[in-house]
Amino acid sequence: MTDKSAIQALCAGRPVAVVGAGLVGAGWAIVFARAGIDVKMFDANPDITARAVPLIEAQLAGLHRYGLIDEAPAAVLARITPVATLAEAVEGAAYVQESVLERVDVKRQLMVELDALVSSDTVIGSSTSGIPGSAFALGLSISPRVLIAHPVNPPYLVPVVELVPSPETAARTTEFADALMLAAGQTVVHVRKEAEGFVLNRLQAVLLREAWALVQDGVASCEDVDKTIRDGLGWRWSFMGPFETIDLNAPGGVADYAVRLGPLYQRIAQSRQHDGPWDADLIRQVESQRREHLSHADLEARRAWRDERLMQFAASRQSRESQA
Repeated sequence: MTDKSAIQALCAGRPVAVVGAGLVGAGWAIVFARAGIDVKMFDANPDITARAVPLIEAQLAGLHRYGLIDEAPAAVLARITPVATLAEAVEGAAYVQESVLERVDVKRQLMVELDALVSSDTVIGSSTSGIPGSAFALGLSISPRVLIAHPVNPPYLVPVVELVPSPETAARTTEFADALMLAAGQTVVHVRKEAEGFVLNRLQAVLLREAWALVQDGVASCEDVDKTIRDGLGWRWSFMGPFETIDLNAPGGVADYAVRLGPLYQRIAQSRQHDGPWDADLIRQVESQRREHLSHADLEARRAWRDERLMQFAASRQSRESQA
């Protein structure tokens, strides 16, 4: 749940800037606008901004339908203002959420530009999925006020945000970002040292690497791997993490589980050498299997279906938490 009074105290009435208006940036604009913050949204490509506005409007309508925003969609949308320049976007902003291309050179160039434009107290969060801040945000006057704020897409439906300071990030920057994200209704994970991929994508990488390998080895099809998560592990993982899962899966708790099943997992780990890339033949095989279940033409509709299901889940979870 959002805390609009806390948001106002943190930002002192100043806007938030969203730089990059693709799927992630547009999602961030919804997060902040539904929390009561005025958002200025900029993308270097005006066409991306133009596509973002109807996407945001449609998602707000869905959120309202499921009771996930407490205002009319038009009122939330009115807080999001597309602007034509980076300077206009960041002028007076309390916080900037960067969501540009996942490339070090692009992010570094933006940081250099922001260094010359933002106020002396503006905090900057990067949505990067795995690039440490030390790769693009050091040696500038803004460096103590830059950190990673990595969301899951779409951030207005999946609340977790990883906060990752660089070696030059000031403690007060992390404290501000933590308070802002919590007030905006997000769930904060503190990543205590830089690691490529942070926590979420390092965990996802292990699962994906084994999923591709199982298909490559002929152990299971893509669909059967998906079923294993969708109709198996995912049921528990929708409300508890892996450590709590195993803590409950042995009579004596997590230490008992480690004794009982630790050797099995060790053998599984030793049976794999995940040092090769996903090769072209494997990618073609997985692509072919996926297209049997979902055509390219239907990808957009399936994404909309996914978001609808996430809204249903979020509404159910919000209802359960309010009754707890």
